[in-house]
Amino acid sequence: MSAIRLPSLNTQIVLGASAGIGLGYAFRLTPDSNFSGNGLFVCGLIGGLFVDLLKMVLIPLIFTSIATGIANLRAHASMHRVWQCTLVYFLTATALATLLGLLSANIFAPGAGIEVTLFQQSMEHFDPSHLSLEEFFTHLLRGLFMNPVAAMAQGEVLPTVMFALLVGIGFVVSGENSQHLLTLLTELLHIVMLLVSWIMKLAPLGILGLLAKLTATQNPALFTGLGKFIAVVVGSTLAHGIIVLPLLLYLVTGVGPRRFFRGSREALTTALATCSSSATLPITMRCTEIQLGVSKDIARFVPPLGATLNMDGTALYEAAAALFVADLTGAELSLAQQVVVCFTAIIASIGAPGIPSAGMVTMVMVLQSVGLPAEAVAILLPIDRLLDTVRTMVNVEGDMIGSLIVQRLAANPDKNTS
Repeated sequence: MSAIRLPSLNTQIVLGASAGIGLGYAFRLTPDSNFSGNGLFVCGLIGGLFVDLLKMVLIPLIFTSIATGIANLRAHASMHRVWQCTLVYFLTATALATLLGLLSANIFAPGAGIEVTLFQQSMEHFDPSHLSLEEFFTHLLRGLFMNPVAAMAQGEVLPTVMFALLVGIGFVVSGENSQHLLTLLTELLHIVMLLVSWIMKLAPLGILGLLAKLTATQNPALFTGLGKFIAVVVGSTLAHGIIVLPLLLYLVTGVGPRRFFRGSREALTTALATCSSSATLPITMRCTEIQLGVSKDIARFVPPLGATLNMDGTALYEAAAALFVADLTGAELSLAQQVVVCFTAIIASIGAPGIPSAGMVTMVMVLQSVGLPAEAVAILLPIDRLLDTVRTMVNVEGDMIGSLIVQRLAANPDKNTS
């Protein structure tokens, strides 16, 4: 008797996501029943466990992949070109996303005609953290360098990335003298990737639980007054993810959208469900290397760096939100002020300071850069969870596309993606 053949992991994840959305609507129809209460508890437990497992391997994965990735790049004659292409791509993709956000907000003016009094209650209960541009840079720079053991223990991604970069450079400089330690880190990376493959078996259930809880707990009434803004942000973010980034990929590498999205589906679905590009990183790296055929050196260097430095969706959202708030307050931003918004959104998306509610703090910084009221951030809080799903998915997509582009431009010819 032949064994039952299960669908591919890709198919299982799509089925899990669909079932999660359907289950969430079922919970919404019976909000006070035991079925809904117990179901939400179980879904929250399963979804939380899946995210916790991903976070468990996150720091070891970031450290070992970046350190060994840089060390292995020393064998490439084009090592410096890998760095250059990576940073140029990050800045280019983020700038394009920010400009698209500003353009969409200018054309559709989502805040025009909305009464701010509709959101007065939420604004009254919000105490924004005021952070000037100088203070932001101080927090950011001081957060880059801290005790690596403490950073890893606390799950601080940015200082872990910086320490891994320095260790990788140390491997390059010391050469053969550090070969034994490099071998040890490489073996540790293999173990971590094995753990990732085990965790991936739970991905369909984890995504089902996360999406069921998200669908059941989001209140549609909150979206009525902000519907146009939601449509503009989601539409422009998807336009960046479906048109701009794939077009950039095709022009540089010749890789078509169908091939890319088929290979990246697992990571994109996980990003949609978890709303965390960092938590999705293990799956992002796996898809980049195995599904998209990027060489190990590039796949273990670009996505971990991109999870911290390359945030297309976030930059687009913050730029559009600044113009939305300007519409609400009746302020008309000049071209020079919009350039300031663009620059500040790019900087804010690169890395948030290690303080509570860092995402909202960076949004406050973007608003304050052109004199808009920081209290208006409260208007965005009810819909942030919904918008975060889409922008995180595009953030992750940008990292994978960046890996393919960097490989094409900078890696050895025999490893280029055709």
